[in-house]
Amino acid sequence: MRHRALGFAARLLEGRLNADHGDHAGPRLPCDGCGGFAAYVGRRPKTVTTVVGRLRLRRAYYHCATCDAGWCPRDRALGIEHASLSPGVVRMTGVAAARASFAETSALLHELAGVLLGAKQAERVARALGRELADDERNTVTAEPGRAPTMYLGMDGTGVPVRKAELAGRAGKQPDGSARTREIKLVAVWNAATDAHGRELPAREPGSVSYSAAVESAASRDTDAQPAPFAQRAEREARRRGFHHARRQVVLGDGAPWIWNIADELFPDAVQIVDLFHAKQHPWDVAKAIYGPGTDMAARWAQRRADELDNGQLGAILRALRRHPGNDAARRCIDYIGTNRRRMRYPAFRAMALCVGSGVLEAGCKNIVATRLKRPGMHWSVPGANAIAALRCAFLSNRFNNFWQRRKNRAA
Repeated sequence: MRHRALGFAARLLEGRLNADHGDHAGPRLPCDGCGGFAAYVGRRPKTVTTVVGRLRLRRAYYHCATCDAGWCPRDRALGIEHASLSPGVVRMTGVAAARASFAETSALLHELAGVLLGAKQAERVARALGRELADDERNTVTAEPGRAPTMYLGMDGTGVPVRKAELAGRAGKQPDGSARTREIKLVAVWNAATDAHGRELPAREPGSVSYSAAVESAASRDTDAQPAPFAQRAEREARRRGFHHARRQVVLGDGAPWIWNIADELFPDAVQIVDLFHAKQHPWDVAKAIYGPGTDMAARWAQRRADELDNGQLGAILRALRRHPGNDAARRCIDYIGTNRRRMRYPAFRAMALCVGSGVLEAGCKNIVATRLKRPGMHWSVPGANAIAALRCAFLSNRFNNFWQRRKNRAA
């Protein structure tokens, strides 16, 4: 019944459009390309896949002999210029491909909407839409309404499996080449939650998280005229969310130097906090190196250091580490604490009702990257990974509808 109803709707729409010759605007039209005039040639056929089925349209066609350009006014009006898919099908494909593999996207479109689209075509459509979203992210930095008194900005990175061609001149993650990846970096911004009396809590406000992610470099030289590409991405997201105008600004991350370099450069007034979970991992690594993995001594030693971290007793941790001067893991942990000591004042941060954990970032890495880009057997090109990441960020940040409206306005 659905198939027949859609077929009936398609024939009605097809007949209505083909009977309407309003797209014929006279014998000549101004040419956008050269400023001359294009002549009416006749009505040309075109098959378009829409959400109600395939339509066989006949449209007025104009051709400019001066610049050899041709176009159909109706194609522009319907948003199908240089395309065989209607905007509705493109949107449906993007929605599905942001959540499922391209083969699953093809199957879902057929099963749920009766749209016949192969996996390869679904991939091309989704990647093209993702590139549009990535361009829109770079070019649209309108500040969003509403700012919380305390706002958080977090940065993190995680590996995404890529094709061998993407690794030219780069060392892989594994010596045998079995898990070669590129790092996709993520920036997230969110508001502090408040209780019923308006007091701020060390938690995120539900629905306030926005994301932006890409395989981009965070490294820059002092002589560079512009910040690194990912630093520019983080700055755009901060401006978009009004992070600079928050009364309290907090930057959260693990101990990666690139995170704090960006924070120092772009957000000098922000409180910097090393995620407590990552901080506790370092004493555990030392305990395993000294006492062996899985031993009771390792567990007791690491737990004691974790308790000291919670209580802000960094001096006690350093004294315990210095008792093992010949251990490489202990030396690395000493350096880590020395570099990040001011970012590990956890009792003071808690007294300020600030978050000390980056669960939002961990969830973002999982939802943006792992859920879609790190499935078994997947290997991406960098442009492909960035396109799908842009799609997922737009959906999970509740920005896709606004993007689509801008896209429609540009087409009009």
